[in-house]
Amino acid sequence: MSSHIRWLILIVLVTAFALWVSLPDTTGIHVDTDGDGEPDLNLNVTQSLGLDLVGGLRVLLEAELPAGSYTVEDLRQAANNVNRRVNALGVGETTTQVQGSSRILVELPGVRDPQQAIDTIQQTALLEFVDFAGLTGRNYEGQRILTTEQALMQQRVDEVEAAATAEAADGEPAAEAIPEEAAPIVNPNTGQPFETVITGAGLQAAVAQLDPNSGRWYIQFELTSEGGAIFGPFTAQRIGQPMAIVLDGVVLSSPVIRAELPTGGVIEGDFTEDEAKTLALQLRSGALPIPLRVESAETVGATLGQESVNLSIRAGVIGVIVVLMFMLIYYRVPGIAAALALLVFILLNLAAFKLIPITLTLPSITGFLIGIGTAVDGNILIFERIKEELRAGVDLDAALLSGFDRAWNSIRDSNFSTIIICGILFLFGQTPGASVVSGFAVTLAIGLVINLFTAIVVTRTFLHLIVGFMRQPLTERKWLLGV
Repeated sequence: MSSHIRWLILIVLVTAFALWVSLPDTTGIHVDTDGDGEPDLNLNVTQSLGLDLVGGLRVLLEAELPAGSYTVEDLRQAANNVNRRVNALGVGETTTQVQGSSRILVELPGVRDPQQAIDTIQQTALLEFVDFAGLTGRNYEGQRILTTEQALMQQRVDEVEAAATAEAADGEPAAEAIPEEAAPIVNPNTGQPFETVITGAGLQAAVAQLDPNSGRWYIQFELTSEGGAIFGPFTAQRIGQPMAIVLDGVVLSSPVIRAELPTGGVIEGDFTEDEAKTLALQLRSGALPIPLRVESAETVGATLGQESVNLSIRAGVIGVIVVLMFMLIYYRVPGIAAALALLVFILLNLAAFKLIPITLTLPSITGFLIGIGTAVDGNILIFERIKEELRAGVDLDAALLSGFDRAWNSIRDSNFSTIIICGILFLFGQTPGASVVSGFAVTLAIGLVINLFTAIVVTRTFLHLIVGFMRQPLTERKWLLGV
């Protein structure tokens, strides 16, 4: 079996897979290797669309802590938790990205309840189970208390602010004091912060439930093994004593411990259905490691209606057909190989957009279309090199070999230089207000990388196979090669 046949088999298999992934009905890849009914690979490949195509909500969040009191990793973790929250809301294909050193941009296409989404995103949702031993008969529900967990966070903020004050110029008047909220309550028995037993990090699952007897909503939670190892012994030692359930510093309830709770329990409070479900969602997604505030929130209408999207698709298809016709008419037989390679290029790009995944916006679609142009440009370089060799009297096989070898350096260097520009554009796209540039840069870069494969491997394979079948007529009629 020749190397070209082996390459053809690989190309056919990869193209068939790309075609299947690209189909609109393909929304997931599920692989179960051991036959236990639980997929070992469960990949969502639904194509995501941006705000400019379907409309939705754009929210810019900013860290409420001073710079230096948190790390970039804290901000990334906050972005991951926000992403899990908005995905759990049922909003399709959300986009969450860190911008700069203090901001997170969240885009929610097709969101129906903007205020619910904003509330869910913004709340820190730091859940704490706090030791209230010795405080029987006192009602703290709805009041803000100071816990050891919050005290540690506040200490970190105070240290950063103190360092910033020390670096300020001497002799300047002190800034006017900003009124603060009432100080949180400390443990009256010790005068110290209340002891945090575990936080929401010890939770494995949380589900909102309705009590059929009382008609009240509560949250059923399960603990991780690490959380249970702490919470179980604590509750066993505190039977008959109260324990506070605290969310973002506010006491939700202070039930009396009736039994050891090594695996989980319930969180009760005066919840509505929406509040209970939102809190359960936030607890499942994890507390935000840093508090965030909404810098801006805007409802974005789709700039393109469905009819305009259909027209854009039609224009793209017509453009590809015109390019294919030009390649066939001008380059003739090599144009057939170019047309097949271009179709493979398009399918590989569409599959990559779903597998990575890439959110399609107008700029990203533009990058894809420009990538099609670069793919055609690579084939033109190859074919022109081949024509030069044939005009110089070189035989057909040697002309093919020389054409691809001599064109490779030009294709490689031009694509790599453009990929570098895409990288620069992507970095600029991480700054606030410039995120649309990132989509363009990413899709164009993907197209350039795929073009390195299709221009050399795919086009070479198809062209060699075509020449093998048509060697005699091509040798006798050079005009079939565009010469």
